[in-house]
Amino acid sequence: PEKNDFKHGPGEPLELDVLVIDESSMLDLHLTHKTLRAVPDGAQVIFVGDVDQLPSVGPGNVLHDLIQSGRVPVAKLTQVFRQAAASKIITNAHAINQGKIPDLLPPSEAKNGADCVFIEVAEAEEAIEKIKGVVALSLPKMGFKPDEITVLTPMQRGSLGGRNLNDVLQAVLNPPSPDKPEHMWGPVTFRVGDRVMQRRNNYDKNVFNGDVGTIFGVDKEEQTLAVQYPEQMVEYDFSDTNELMLAYSLTTHKSQGSEYPAAIILMANQHYMMLQRNLLYTALTRAKKMAVIIGTKYAIKTAISNKLVKPRHTRLSERLQNLVESLRSRGQAALPMDADGVVKRDLSHPPLPGRLL
Repeated sequence: PEKNDFKHGPGEPLELDVLVIDESSMLDLHLTHKTLRAVPDGAQVIFVGDVDQLPSVGPGNVLHDLIQSGRVPVAKLTQVFRQAAASKIITNAHAINQGKIPDLLPPSEAKNGADCVFIEVAEAEEAIEKIKGVVALSLPKMGFKPDEITVLTPMQRGSLGGRNLNDVLQAVLNPPSPDKPEHMWGPVTFRVGDRVMQRRNNYDKNVFNGDVGTIFGVDKEEQTLAVQYPEQMVEYDFSDTNELMLAYSLTTHKSQGSEYPAAIILMANQHYMMLQRNLLYTALTRAKKMAVIIGTKYAIKTAISNKLVKPRHTRLSERLQNLVESLRSRGQAALPMDADGVVKRDLSHPPLPGRLL
């Protein structure tokens, strides 16, 4: 961290034979480049991800380009193992991905075992009241603990944005109390018992962007705040609390790469600028056991019909094709290929230095 660079690279490669990179749709060009430079010669890299989810925040479209190139072996999962085939979360996610309207069951169907239901509300104030009721009453009655429930929204701003929803849910789930010390950082109040998320990588504290914990203590004399993460307690100076954010509600982009036992998904008309098929698909696939969609059918239909994603002008796919063709013409294929120039699925042959896979 003191050099603002990665520990491993060509001079100090990772010690491994196979590297599996999960959630590969989140990889941007810079991170992929740095990761592959750290892979030792003779090792293999397997990218695992869902190309239909939201693309990386940073530049590039790595997973899409790897597949699009037609020069790497691709295995597509068609059978669902994570949840039962009858799961409405799964069947609705597949429907959305295919451009079809999902089966929008009423909340009463949850009593009959439905794991994905829809609550239709048009006004923001009504939506907020529904969210409060689902988080504080309905889902707890189904056995979900407060820290197992996450509200997903398309954006941070607005009455149905992450910032306001975090304030609303904090007041419901962790209201002020004399026995709960708190610390204010700008407009945000951090209180003992709050669920918080680390916003950036901090190698000194060994906490990383997306880590979620609970505020364990606030010491106003020492000017410190302690957060209990699943595997460690981390202490922050008050001046470092800008690294934290309340995590009762997250944007769908911020949630990507994580899963939650219960997810409340907002699809409101006021989010029309953000409504896209891959956003709804990504949000729904964050739910493991229960998904509650709150909003309007119009917003859902708008999202599903909008498959237009802002194009990313990349050349990775083209460069892969050219690289493989160049290696073939010189008889120096980095990996064994068939007659069409597609890398064979038998990856037992070690790749040459400088390979992309």
